[in-house]
Amino acid sequence: MNSATVRNLLVRGMLAGLGAGLLALVAAYLLGEPSVDKAIGFEESHAHSHEHEVELVSRSLQSTAGLATGVLLYGVAFGGIAALAYCFALGRVGRFSPRATALLLSGCALFAVYVVPFLKYPANPPAVGDGDTIGKRTTLYFLMMVLSVLLAVAATLLGRRLAPRLGNWWATVAAVAAFAVVTGLAFALLPVINEVPADFPAAVLWRFRLAALAIQLTLWTGFGLLFGELAERVLNPRPATAAGARAVPAAN
Repeated sequence: MNSATVRNLLVRGMLAGLGAGLLALVAAYLLGEPSVDKAIGFEESHAHSHEHEVELVSRSLQSTAGLATGVLLYGVAFGGIAALAYCFALGRVGRFSPRATALLLSGCALFAVYVVPFLKYPANPPAVGDGDTIGKRTTLYFLMMVLSVLLAVAATLLGRRLAPRLGNWWATVAAVAAFAVVTGLAFALLPVINEVPADFPAAVLWRFRLAALAIQLTLWTGFGLLFGELAERVLNPRPATAAGARAVPAAN
């Protein structure tokens, strides 16, 4: 793959990330913000100090312009990174079409980058978590994310090594089983963090976590579909149509 093709795919990856970010923004506003508002209301009702505090950024601005800026910038950034990963993976993960490779990459990335860390350290709304442990919690989450990505890459390489001897089916089963075993060990060895207040509404926590999962699912699925279509047009350009061919005058 030459540099011009990589550049074209990078630009299209960022555009697809922007489009996926728009879809995720709608999901975040409709699904996530109601739970955030309820969590903030719980936090304010349990605040030790009832003195009036001046808000640097109003809640309405946070839930609109602030949310849009964060989600869209994240979408563009992750779209560029995913496009570069796509350039590396194309043709190395199997003989899939550009569209299928984009969807496969998005699905695997969603699982390794978000779902696996989420199962160990799920997202929490405001009012959940001790401010003194935020550094520790952030470090553990990113450690779990990096470990999950590395294990996913290792499982892919293991499957490719085993395929000539076991066949594609059993090589895939062995690779997935190895990933599950090592991930399970990581879940057991890494510290457990549970800082949910005893009286925090369980329904709010459950809906917030489901909303967080739905937002990421929307983001990665949207990216896979949009980028797959754009990559297909770059890598497999359509030939001239028959109508265009008929427009050329025939030689007498």
